[in-house]
Amino acid sequence: MSRIVILGSGAWGTAIALSLHHRGGHQITLWAHSPEMAREIIDAGENKQFLPGFHIPPEIVVTGDDTVVSTAEIIVSVVPSEFLRSTFARLATHLRPGQIIVSLTKGIEDQTFLRMTQVIAETLATTGLSLPIGAFSGPSFALEVAQGQPTAVTVAFNDPAIAARVQQEFSSEALRLYTSTDVIGVELGGALKNVIAIAAGVAAGVGLGYNSAAGLITRGIAEITRLAVACGGRRETLAGLSGVGDLVLTCTGSLSRNRTVGQELGHGRKLPEILESLGGKVAEGVRTTRAALGLARRHGIEMPITEQMERILDEGKDPREAIKNLMLRPGRDEQ
Repeated sequence: MSRIVILGSGAWGTAIALSLHHRGGHQITLWAHSPEMAREIIDAGENKQFLPGFHIPPEIVVTGDDTVVSTAEIIVSVVPSEFLRSTFARLATHLRPGQIIVSLTKGIEDQTFLRMTQVIAETLATTGLSLPIGAFSGPSFALEVAQGQPTAVTVAFNDPAIAARVQQEFSSEALRLYTSTDVIGVELGGALKNVIAIAAGVAAGVGLGYNSAAGLITRGIAEITRLAVACGGRRETLAGLSGVGDLVLTCTGSLSRNRTVGQELGHGRKLPEILESLGGKVAEGVRTTRAALGLARRHGIEMPITEQMERILDEGKDPREAIKNLMLRPGRDEQ
């Protein structure tokens, strides 16, 4: 039996807690960022704000106590990218050698352009602590994971033995994990697909059809792969679950918040209004777009779809004009 603490009581964190509980064989704790949030979940017996309709059994401990992380063998980080650094700075003194950290956050940090595992490692380094940190990513809507629908993802650590342990601890009849040592590719595939999902939503919002969606998805994976490889990831990783798999799901599924944001932009709504309507839920692609371009410029990588999304999100560019600009780019060989 492993003691697993999940950091982040949003939809994804709650879904993972339920999945691990149904698997059995673990002590599961769901950590909320505040005691008040934890109390709301305990009193309701469900996460009404982020994942309503799913009973949280009493065997899952829900708490806002920071010291709980010291009891964990495996720490699952599902903290939104915006708050990741501050959260680990807050919790770092309670961590100890021998623990394993698995990051499920799909994003790139603003300004630094660091991946989530890098942010965690950098934050812990200030206390002199070094722990194995890996990434868990793939086509996985929280709602369907909570429902126990079959889902396949990739877990990556530099050390294959640690990846294999997490695979064993998390796998069940509803959740299948494949292992990898390509942390960079797995993380960037999960982060960058959110930007392309916004573009797919924009295309749907302005009334474009299946041809357009297929073109965006295909050229989107080309952009993602170029940047991931430049950063040290492997091309074959992006052809797998954490690349093409997650991209197809997020670009086509109605449960995708990033696609929803793009669709509403295509309908003519303004970004602040759209984000407000999410009710506290996060569309990571909005923040990732700017950071992805910063990372791309650092490596000299061209990302035309991402560039147009930045102009829509940050400059208020008309979505139809952005699509037109993509179509009128100079011809080139397919790469």
